[in-house]
Order: sequence, then structure tokens, then C-alpha cells
Amino acid sequence: MTKQIIILGAGESGTGAALLAKAKGYDVFVSDFGQIKQENIDRLTDAGIRFEQGKHTEDKVLTADIVIKSPGISPAIPLVRLIMEKGIPVIDELEFASQFTKGKIIAITGTNGKTTTTLLTYHLLKESGLSVGLGGNVGKSMAAQLLDTDYDWWVLEVSSFQIDGFIHFKPHIAVLLNITPDHLDRYDKKIQNYIDAKFALFKNQGIEDYAILYNDKGFIDEELQKRNLKSKIYRLSFDDVPALGAYANKDGIIIKHKKDSTAYTSDLLTIKGKHNQINAMASILSSKITGLKSEKISENLPKFKNVPHRLEPVGSIHGVEFINDSKATNVDAVYYALDAYTRPIIWIVGGVDKGNDYEKLEPVNSNVKAIICLGKDNKKIKAFYEGKFPIIEETESMQEAVRMGYHLAKDREIVLLSPACASFDLFKNYEDRGNQFRLAVQLLQREVELKKLSQ
Repeated sequence: MTKQIIILGAGESGTGAALLAKAKGYDVFVSDFGQIKQENIDRLTDAGIRFEQGKHTEDKVLTADIVIKSPGISPAIPLVRLIMEKGIPVIDELEFASQFTKGKIIAITGTNGKTTTTLLTYHLLKESGLSVGLGGNVGKSMAAQLLDTDYDWWVLEVSSFQIDGFIHFKPHIAVLLNITPDHLDRYDKKIQNYIDAKFALFKNQGIEDYAILYNDKGFIDEELQKRNLKSKIYRLSFDDVPALGAYANKDGIIIKHKKDSTAYTSDLLTIKGKHNQINAMASILSSKITGLKSEKISENLPKFKNVPHRLEPVGSIHGVEFINDSKATNVDAVYYALDAYTRPIIWIVGGVDKGNDYEKLEPVNSNVKAIICLGKDNKKIKAFYEGKFPIIEETESMQEAVRMGYHLAKDREIVLLSPACASFDLFKNYEDRGNQFRLAVQLLQREVELKKLSQ
């Protein structure tokens, strides 16, 4: 009898999973409580896959043999609880897709830095000529790609929500960059539940696999002491040189793999800041484990362009540099951004607060010259920083925020959009916020140039 797979959510991962399941002979039905994009409706229709939108028909969903759930759907909603109570497996698209690849998987997780590390690792492998696919939280779904092509290597950005849907998923290289409190609403407000979710990435690894973890002197180190990982453990460190792993200082990065020790100078890195050294260590080390030669890595490191909206330079006006860090939606991401620069900063911050503790930023606030609050409700930010900075401005306009930043800054100073908050009070999402910042800088550049020409 043909097994029935129900897909909850028809975004990129859900649609990809549906298409792959159909191609593998499953009976497939897709249910989305919202409205499905027309592009995905066309893809499902062309494949002959039944679907519904604007609702979940409970009686239909509960007939499933397997449910593939979008990671954005909370396991706490009543329908998912019912599915679990019936003993129906609830898995993630990556769990489903991974059983159909013959390639090896590099899975990268962490509260911050996942996307940059995933893209840099993929870049190093691809530019060096390896057969490599990109998936997870970035790019096209792994499932959809497997309809046409398999690769020797897959580089996957993996969130804790996706890991929650893993049963047999087994990465050959698993990377944990950091753990800081985030998404605790999905984990009963308990940090240990979130830590457990992250560490579950390693649960199916064996002695032939690799676990790469940052030496954080915090949650990761404490948890590692409680666990007995079966894989080969490699550490990323600033404090001491690990026996196996990577070490970074101001001069560059040293990789220690097997009996080989290789140095990569700082000038090879196009991504800046201490947090990006962690990302680079993880990417270079993963690449070395795949068998890439050091010469290839050194050749391709300078060619990497970082993900948009993450410490992205978007323009310079009379020596004032504008940096788009709109993807920094929590305090820890902002910490890394402020720590990445030694020049004075005009900091644009604000949006929908997610329970931020701004005290965490005290060690890196010394180079902040002024604060511009961009949001509908700035009371918490203003209350915390009142008296600590001579200049605290407010606005609900991105163009005005950029203009304020330019007038407050001097030559060689930085106007940094690093909000520490969600974007939904004024913008569609963090990409929209970052794009509007970039556009506002471009408009101001043109205005300044025209003014100069008219003089």
C-alpha cells in the first residue's frame, strides 16, 4: 500500500518536499493555513499534487503516515499536538531529503553566523571544483534539487527548528558556532531545551564523522562536558591552540587537521570582525576535512562576498561609511557588529524588541558616538542609554535616519544599521529594512553629488 505523506506549509521547503515525495511514489497532499505563492501553486499543479490553502483539514491531515512540517510551524499548535498524539512521525524536509542523497553532508548551526559560514563553506568547495549543493535555510530546498541532481557534498544551514524534525539525519561534518538565548518561546522559556535542540545535530554521528564546536567558555563547553559525542571533536578557539581544530588571532587563522598545521593570513578574509573569524575558522576547517588543499582555500578565500544585510558595506559619502547589518535582529548579533569596528560609530537601532538585554553590549559600546532609534516604540532603548550617550535621536523614517547619521558622522566614521530588533513595526522583514537602508544611502549620495556640482 502506498504511504501517504502530508506536507504542512507550502513554502520553499514544503513544496520541494512535496515534489520529491511525489517523484518517489508517495501519495502526497499539501496543506497550508495561509495563501500559497502562485509560483508554488504552479509547481504543485504541474506535478499533479493535491493541495489546500487558507485552512488545515484536520480529518485529512490525521490520515497521514508521515507529516513533513515547515520549521516555521510551532509544534505547540493544536493540530501538530494531535498528529503527535496519534503517533504519526513529524519530520523536517531535510530529514526526508537526506535519505535520497549518496553525498556527504556538512550541517551548520548556531544562534548567529549560520548563513555566512554556510555560504563561505559552499563557496570554498564550489570554487575549488568539488561537486557541491547548497540548501537548508539558504537557497533552494535540498528536496527540490534532488529531483534533478545529487552532489558529492551538501552544505546545509540548519536551524534548531529543523533539527527538531531530525530522526535519522546524519551529517558527516556538523558545526556548532555558538549558543545564546534565542527563540525561547519555542522551548518553554528554558535555555536547556534550546541547547538540547542544537546538540541533537550530533546525535546520529559515528566515529568516522566530525563535530566542530566553538570553544565558548559557556553553554557549549558546559554541555560538551555532560555528553559523550561519538564523532571526532574539533574545537574553534581564540584562547588556546586546540590539538585538533582551529585557532585565530589578529594575524590570521591556524588550522590543525590530522598531522597538518596550516596558517591563513588575515588579509585573505573578506569578512571582518571577531565573530567572522569564528565563521571563517569553521568554513576553512570543514573544507580541509573534505580534502581540499590549502592552496585552493587560500586562492578562493579573497573571492568570497558575504550575504546581504550582514555587515554589508552599501556606500560611502565624503568618507562616512554606511554598513547594512539589518539581519542583526538580536543583541548577540549586534555585539559582534559593534565589536567589528574600532572607528567611531553612529548606531541605528530599534524595531520590535524581543526581550533584549542591552547590558550585554556594554563591553562594545565604547566606540558608539551617537544612537538613532528607528522604530515606533523606542522607550526601552532610550531608558537604558539615557545619560550614557550625549546624542540619542528618534525617527520612524529610514531616509531621515540615514540623513541624521550622515550629519552626525565625520570623515572615517561609520553609520551602522544594526537594529537588535525585529522589523515588523515599520518594514515587511529584515530584507526590506536593509534594502530601504541601501536605497536611502544611494539617494543621499546622489543628493550630495548634485549639490556639489551646483556649487
